[in-house]
Amino acid sequence: MTTSAAATIPAGLDIADTTVDLLVIGSGTGLAAALSGQESGLNVLVVEKSSDVGGSTARSGGALWLPTTPLLTDKGTADTADRAATYLDAVVNGTAPAARSTGFLKHVNATVDMLGRTTPMRLFWAREYSDYHPERPGGRATGRTCECRPLNARVLGKYRDRLRGGVMEVKVPMPTTGADYKWMNLLTRVPRKGLPLIAKRLAQGVGGKLLGREYIAGGQALAAGLFAGVLQAGIPIWTDTSLVRLTGDGRRVTGAVLSHAGREVTVTATRGVVLAAGGFDHDMAMRHKYQSDSLGDHESLGADSNTGEAIRAATDLGAATALMDQAWWFPAVASANGRPPAVLLAERSLPGSLIVDQDGKRFANESTDYMSFGQRVLELERAGTPVESMWIVFDQKYRNSYVFAAGSFPRMPLPKSWYQAGIAAKATNFADLAAQMGVPVADFEQSMTRFNESAAAGIDPDFDRGLSAYDRYYGDPTVTPNPNLRPLVKGPFYAVKMTLSDLGTCGGVVADERGRVHREDGGVIEGLYAMGNTAANAFGAVYPGAGATIAQGLVYGYIAGRDAAGKL
Repeated sequence: MTTSAAATIPAGLDIADTTVDLLVIGSGTGLAAALSGQESGLNVLVVEKSSDVGGSTARSGGALWLPTTPLLTDKGTADTADRAATYLDAVVNGTAPAARSTGFLKHVNATVDMLGRTTPMRLFWAREYSDYHPERPGGRATGRTCECRPLNARVLGKYRDRLRGGVMEVKVPMPTTGADYKWMNLLTRVPRKGLPLIAKRLAQGVGGKLLGREYIAGGQALAAGLFAGVLQAGIPIWTDTSLVRLTGDGRRVTGAVLSHAGREVTVTATRGVVLAAGGFDHDMAMRHKYQSDSLGDHESLGADSNTGEAIRAATDLGAATALMDQAWWFPAVASANGRPPAVLLAERSLPGSLIVDQDGKRFANESTDYMSFGQRVLELERAGTPVESMWIVFDQKYRNSYVFAAGSFPRMPLPKSWYQAGIAAKATNFADLAAQMGVPVADFEQSMTRFNESAAAGIDPDFDRGLSAYDRYYGDPTVTPNPNLRPLVKGPFYAVKMTLSDLGTCGGVVADERGRVHREDGGVIEGLYAMGNTAANAFGAVYPGAGATIAQGLVYGYIAGRDAAGKL
């Protein structure tokens, strides 16, 4: 914890009882609410539980799902609000109120415009990054996902070290966007795409250092851009300050009692309080109660500070909750001790690999989007056929061709620590590999025979792997007829144990199309807003496309700030 004098941004502010127009709890996408409120004429204060600014946004890939925006239409695409609405109606399928999707679409363009005015971020369309369910009505194989261009972190000045770090520690200055990642991962297969990108990003990173610049990308760039906007706007941030309780009653919220350095401080908010403090990622009691006892302790990749206080404070005043069983599930390499070392994204889609359970059998389309994959795992558990363990299996050709788990480049050996911890295995044949994995040898060999026969023909009769444009996005375009399938024929063969991690929970307080929190009886708690992962997912039990979680946080931040100012 920082000292009280240094806990404020700008430094030296007094953390004491005060009155503001708008109080924002949380400094991830909550910063969009702060910018919106301030631009609308409100006096805003941001409060952050941890010592750093950025929340889970800073730890994310930084993608933004932004349908209908000029970022897409300027490229001559045919996306329209009607088409996006059709898609959301099809995929959400009643798991969230339709007004939540309508509110998002209505204000997405205004949000992008606001970010352009108030932050140094510059967004671009990650063309071809397919929607996660592109075959549904209104879906787009070319995608609606955007990203922030690499940003010079020096724009934060003396507060650079107050930006929350990313998931992976960067050893080489090379600001890599999600759009870059696909082709860098395929460097050995499609060098004409990967090599120029690596050269470009190395030149930008190393050249920037020589010029006194520090280029960052992904969630780091996005969070830094928001942070820079707040600094420029003069909006104060109190860090190391946590929410104790909301003040008011079940009809109206008047402010909040906060805790800093062991003492309580009361902030009166005349126009409203915005809850943007993330979900309950690291409250294991809540996770086991609402989701599953099988979840590993603190294996979420969400910010450590996300422990559900904002949700509990709202429910103490009678707020309704929804979708508490949901999270932005993401399969990852099993943790030897502590957090998972890396998520598995492209790895699951690339040919020459498959995933089996404790019985040595496949149970899902490995290439499906990560949230759907996690939902499949929990669906089987609730049906009484739990996936007690998962292993991703691949061959030497796969190991020679692709990056694995972010840190292992082609041909590099897997970390020795993984073998020592029992989360990796290597053998020259399937029988020995199965024995090391602890799965039935005969069943595993049968699974491999069936998979290899089908993969040789480019089909997956069991789970339709490779039929969706999303599956194929992370496939290998040099492999035909199916970029996601290839038989595993020549050893050595490998297996790496997996776990079900997540990017954060996405069930929470029920909010409407204006971001206002609702009570159990359906009435509105005046003066209280919820957004991001503190609110129940605007898109229900589904992930429409890469960046839908951060995008809805930004849009509903814009909405909450405007509504609190009476300018929506």
